[in-house]
Amino acid sequence: MSIPSKHFLNNPETLVVDSLKGLITLNPQLALDEENKVVYLTSQDRSKVALICGGGSGHEPAHAGFVGDGILTAAVCGSIFASPNSSQVRRGIDLVENEKGTVIIVKNYTGDILNFGLAKEQYAAQHPDKADRVKFVIVGDDVAVGKTQGKIVGRRGLAGTVIVYKIAGALAKRGASLEEVYSTAQWVSSNVGTIGVGLEHCHVPGTASGESHLGPTEIEIGMGIHNEPGHRRLSPVPALKDLLPQLVEFLTVTTDPERSFLPFKNDGTDRVVLLVNNLGGVSELELTGVVAEARNALEAKGVKIERVLAGTFMTSLNMPGFSITTLLLPAEAGPGVPSSDLILSLLDDSANTPGWKWGSNTVPLAADKITSGAARQASAVAQDDHVVLRAEDPQAFNAAVERACNALIAAEPEITRMDNIAGDGDCGLTLKAGASAVLKGLKEGRISGDDVVKSVIAIAQVGEEEMGGTSGALYSIFFSALAQGLQANHAGSQTLTPALWAAALSSALSKLYTYTRARPPSRTLVDPLATFIGALAETKGANVANAAKLAGDAALHTRDLEAKAGRSAYVEGDRLKQERVPDPGAWGVKAILDGLLGQ
Repeated sequence: MSIPSKHFLNNPETLVVDSLKGLITLNPQLALDEENKVVYLTSQDRSKVALICGGGSGHEPAHAGFVGDGILTAAVCGSIFASPNSSQVRRGIDLVENEKGTVIIVKNYTGDILNFGLAKEQYAAQHPDKADRVKFVIVGDDVAVGKTQGKIVGRRGLAGTVIVYKIAGALAKRGASLEEVYSTAQWVSSNVGTIGVGLEHCHVPGTASGESHLGPTEIEIGMGIHNEPGHRRLSPVPALKDLLPQLVEFLTVTTDPERSFLPFKNDGTDRVVLLVNNLGGVSELELTGVVAEARNALEAKGVKIERVLAGTFMTSLNMPGFSITTLLLPAEAGPGVPSSDLILSLLDDSANTPGWKWGSNTVPLAADKITSGAARQASAVAQDDHVVLRAEDPQAFNAAVERACNALIAAEPEITRMDNIAGDGDCGLTLKAGASAVLKGLKEGRISGDDVVKSVIAIAQVGEEEMGGTSGALYSIFFSALAQGLQANHAGSQTLTPALWAAALSSALSKLYTYTRARPPSRTLVDPLATFIGALAETKGANVANAAKLAGDAALHTRDLEAKAGRSAYVEGDRLKQERVPDPGAWGVKAILDGLLGQ
């Protein structure tokens, strides 16, 4: 059985922009910076705090669907399941410039944190007088991944994120200060939890059709919004009345040392806001059935529901699944703790956005009252003052780069297959996009063995601008550092030698390590990369073939490693070992090295 893979679109490559144009058609108060994929309010009140959110596309209506009066001021959109690059985010920050400051709210995914964080720091460097006027809030509301498994990467950001920016946005609209909006957003993000469940994974437009990940009688608890496998599977599919109590237990438990994320008292005094979210492929008929059973399960635990919201808030494309979110309200206000009355009133405030769903703004009817009738401007990297270094054989250099790109493009289906099991399914397309852009640069002469430093800088730009996401940021950082290493170690030489390559690569790896905690063995692209560079350094670049072979072995060995970083860290470890799928990012490095050597 295969995952449904048919879509209504013009072209997978234009789908995101096509969708954003449709959103602007729907909501004329918005405008679109098409080049940077930034949706923003045209008539922003610049006397008030601005809110920016964003991330990979494929989660609609999040995030652009919540841009509007009362919630977000702007949203920065990446490709499907890939974060926007820092240049896009910087453009978003510029577009919402205001008198009070800006709060950036992102989900806890590495690519989003890297690229939005980089943009924030670049803005602060360029505007030191305004450095304290951009705040950063990271939302990690997932309760499926245990504390041990997620101790480095933390909890994933899920549908609870929309509650954070609804409340923060309403407070900003009232004219609150930057610190008030920021501290309230931080408090809400610390007291919200989400658990998801699905009948199947989603299909990413533009990728090959995949086989079903779940059997016809299976359901998966704890699925993420990027096709990450969940916490556990159940078979047969349980009735909602049996399933929802299990999900509520994830949210409210305080005795499980691996969870206990929210400080429920479980003594009958807990009060919550409940959000039931459609992950993309659940009918409205089923979703309201989920609402009813979620309410029953919470009330059975003695939890009082103050507000109920339901609908499509944050999706995973066409995933047939749903998530439930609880915001645990404060028992009483205090220093740094808003009152529950304030939180509820902010939630109730009107919002003029397509994404925000209708709410009753009141406590739900008691169960015995319900009857059957009730219903870029991208920054230019300076290239005019770099050291010009020539490859020993420029034509051979160009041919090697071309082979590496073609090898990566050919490997895309296999890398995508691996990533559908061990990650979020976008790695193959991300690498393919980068390889295609490098080939274009090669054809246009921007990448050439006659000027290797310029070429490496151009490849770094491809990582930032064409790839996006975590992979794009990592590749961009590595190649930027490689360009620095080549210039720092050339010692007056105008031609690149194997020893110079080895020294520059070692320095690039060291610089990359300042931005990632991944160290071999980690089941990431770092494993083969570090192996290759280490082996090359030992021979001062004399034995490239052996270094590439060792790197290939390291990439293959990732299939037997425990994931310590990257999205595989969210996948249950025993399942990864049973599937024995190599890390897709590591396999991409292997494909590049094999192509460089013509293997």
